[in-house]
Amino acid sequence: MPTSPLFARKLALRGAAAALAVFLLWLFIAFRLFYDVPLPSPERTDAVIMLGGDSDERLPIAEKVQESLNIPVLVLSNTHTPGNLSADQLCGRSAGAAASGGAGVLCFHPSDLDTRGEAASIGRLVASKGWKSITVVTSRYHVTRAAVLIRQCTHAKVQMVASQPDFGPIEWLRRFVIETGGLIDAELRPGCASS
Repeated sequence: MPTSPLFARKLALRGAAAALAVFLLWLFIAFRLFYDVPLPSPERTDAVIMLGGDSDERLPIAEKVQESLNIPVLVLSNTHTPGNLSADQLCGRSAGAAASGGAGVLCFHPSDLDTRGEAASIGRLVASKGWKSITVVTSRYHVTRAAVLIRQCTHAKVQMVASQPDFGPIEWLRRFVIETGGLIDAELRPGCASS
């Protein structure tokens, strides 16, 4: 039985409407999870930890939180990647100061250069230092996924602080796609299943 052109057109319109509805629903959820993330005001913790990445954006926020809340330790992910240059340089200077008896920041090199590797390294660091609470600084779009992975790797209380990237709509949409996939992966493959 041949399909009439009118029926085929109605079917195509319904399919397009359903696809648009799914896209708009995903866009709304992604906006809430990766842009309009509700974050409480930070409280004093045992350490401030800045995740690797855009350190020009993240490092000033981490330093400000540490100073304003008088948090004793600033921990930096030392990745030796172009986007993390200012944090990596601070780690180099701090290593020299620590070697000469001066105070410095604490730096770690993640086991893998991704959020999962950082979360595992943070879990080990928190356990070795006996910290009960940490403040983690990362970009706004990254807060949700990073929190999930880090909480999978430590029993310490984790509070998140977001830095604000300077993105246009296309870059935000790209980040929504990347973070959606990453969040699904974090839920399906926990970062530290044994924690």
